[in-house]
Amino acid sequence: MPYFQLPQDLERRDVAERFTPNGAQKVTLIVAGCYIVGIAILWNVPYLKYLLYPFKLLTVALHEFSHALAGVLTCAKIKSIKLDPDEGGATRMSGGIPLITLPAGYLGSSFMGACMIACGFNTNASKIASLVLAAIFILALFWARKSVVAWILIFGFAGILIALWLIKNSIGLRFFVLFMGVMSCMYGEHE
Repeated sequence: MPYFQLPQDLERRDVAERFTPNGAQKVTLIVAGCYIVGIAILWNVPYLKYLLYPFKLLTVALHEFSHALAGVLTCAKIKSIKLDPDEGGATRMSGGIPLITLPAGYLGSSFMGACMIACGFNTNASKIASLVLAAIFILALFWARKSVVAWILIFGFAGILIALWLIKNSIGLRFFVLFMGVMSCMYGEHE
């Protein structure tokens, strides 16, 4: 069988073209960088940090859901998830493997954040990510059904998602998913 080899110069150029971001990807990277800087500033400035308050609570919900998911996967019985208005939370469970369930909060919310960042580069992927987020929050609400804060937060989040889905070809949804991804990834660093 004949063997055809491309010149090395052509291969390098092809690789460079594949890894060069297009215009939309450059905009998304710049916006993600601005989100990182903006969140880092807002997180630490005394009165401005209240602008991030509802998004911090959403991130706490992802964190607590990650504990609960790890608990379910290690045969724990999830008793409840609590979201506190002071930006804290707790997942109560019995059983499971603590070596897995304890670090799952930060690892899970960071993983979900990384997935949301990846989805933030594409509108259709952002739509799918928003559906997955909605499903996660509905499951979290099942365990947090006694938490008024969780109900208000999740219904407010659902309203934002629906509005962003319907407005101007869902471009806002893409950047919202990107923002939530950056926020979730930064949560472990700041808390």
